[in-house]
Amino acid sequence: MGACAPAAGPRRQRSWALPCTMLLILLGSQLLVARGWSSQEKSVSDDQRVIESYLPATVEYALHVFNLKSKDVNAYRLVRIRKSWREQDENTMTFSMELDLRRTRCGKFDEDIDNCPFEESSELNNTIHCFFTISTEPWITTFHLQNETCLEGFH
Repeated sequence: MGACAPAAGPRRQRSWALPCTMLLILLGSQLLVARGWSSQEKSVSDDQRVIESYLPATVEYALHVFNLKSKDVNAYRLVRIRKSWREQDENTMTFSMELDLRRTRCGKFDEDIDNCPFEESSELNNTIHCFFTISTEPWITTFHLQNETCLEGFH
């Protein structure tokens, strides 16, 4: 006989009903909490997959826009991504990111800037810290710069 099985007779049936009901309520709430936690974990992992899939092209676009807008004749290249996250936007995919960029020896319109060596200079602080927000529709390869804020000389 199970833990919540009714005992023989009508009087015994009432005695087990309350404990079994309480047990079901407690276990049911635990299952709901576990299911909710699992859904949150799935949402986080889905969001992480989206970031891993679409952030690299968005970073490349940010760097491209930075070099085009820069008054410097030399190109800047990515040193590191300090922080990145996906903004909550229902219509498009929007990423915000903090990037460290560094001046290279190559001109900004040269070929293969990705492999250009960094400029070594003791006189210049050639590292720039930038914050970008970019919306994208990667399935049609469109990007829109929403915000760019840069500070020179931060490491």
